[in-house]
Amino acid sequence: MNPLRPTHITPLLSLAFCTTLLLTPSQAENVPEPKPLRIGIIGLDTSHAIAFTTTLNKGPKKPEDASKVAGARVVAAYAQGSRDIESSTKRVPEYTAKVREMGVEIVDSIDALLGMVDAVLLESNDGKVHMEQLEPVLKAKKPVFVDKPIAASLVDAVRIVNAVNKAGVPMFCASSLRFSASTQAVRGGSIGKVLTAETFSPAHLEPTHADLYWYGVHGCESLFTVMGAGCKTVTRTETTDGKIEVTGTWVNGSKGIFREENGKDRKGYGGIATGVAGQAAFGSYDGYDVLLYAIIDMFRTGKAPVSLEETLELYAFMEAADESKRRGGKEVEIKEVLEKARAEVASKP
Repeated sequence: MNPLRPTHITPLLSLAFCTTLLLTPSQAENVPEPKPLRIGIIGLDTSHAIAFTTTLNKGPKKPEDASKVAGARVVAAYAQGSRDIESSTKRVPEYTAKVREMGVEIVDSIDALLGMVDAVLLESNDGKVHMEQLEPVLKAKKPVFVDKPIAASLVDAVRIVNAVNKAGVPMFCASSLRFSASTQAVRGGSIGKVLTAETFSPAHLEPTHADLYWYGVHGCESLFTVMGAGCKTVTRTETTDGKIEVTGTWVNGSKGIFREENGKDRKGYGGIATGVAGQAAFGSYDGYDVLLYAIIDMFRTGKAPVSLEETLELYAFMEAADESKRRGGKEVEIKEVLEKARAEVASKP
């Protein structure tokens, strides 16, 4: 990457942003203003695009968080997201009007957008179009956040990870639930090593995507955030009330379970983890800003907060759940589905 691009500000300068509020007024005056960070959005078919633009162009809900997005603004957007998923395509006119009202220029191509911005939010709700929309972004060497799901299939997820690694461009994909305070606390060691964890979330299905990719990814990502990489086998069954239940066994013997919410004892988003030092609730939804702050930090530092390896394993976990379903609930190895996907990519690059 060109070190002269305005997206590249040193970690020391990022630290200066965070400590500004601790300085006296006279000291704060001497802290360098953050360089402008021009952000472009690809895909106006998800509410995430509206939420991110509102925070960046109007300011965070909490004034004390202003320094986390200082200098960053959405300046351009390419509206097309999904081409054929009605729940996505019908949103585009309304969302286009909303971002335009916030001072965003609507352009007619990704190439036009890339000439106007320093970093990209790939927000298309449809994982099927992510590879084709991401390719020009990687070619232009722009740091990019890819909203969930990373792709519609594990094969395309492998293709995307390969392309990002080859390009050497800062990129990550994540649900906002990964960055909730309760989840990050457990990941950070609040209860010590996690022995078991259970999460739940909605799991609406979209026929063109692997079952859990479309919405179950939220609860699955919360699970992976506290468990970490290293899942070995996956089994998919049903709960007593007929909802999806997926059990993973990690190489260290830990177990993680995802269940589809039922609107009763499992309502919305949540979970419980048991560690060597006790139990803790986690997996709550803390809004979109917590994710946005991690994105802006990556745009400025070039350091992704989630590894591509962990992301790929998360999507392999969800693909293995589908394979287990196809086999009548039998246990499936993560290694098996990953090797199959990589073989297909190798045969059809």
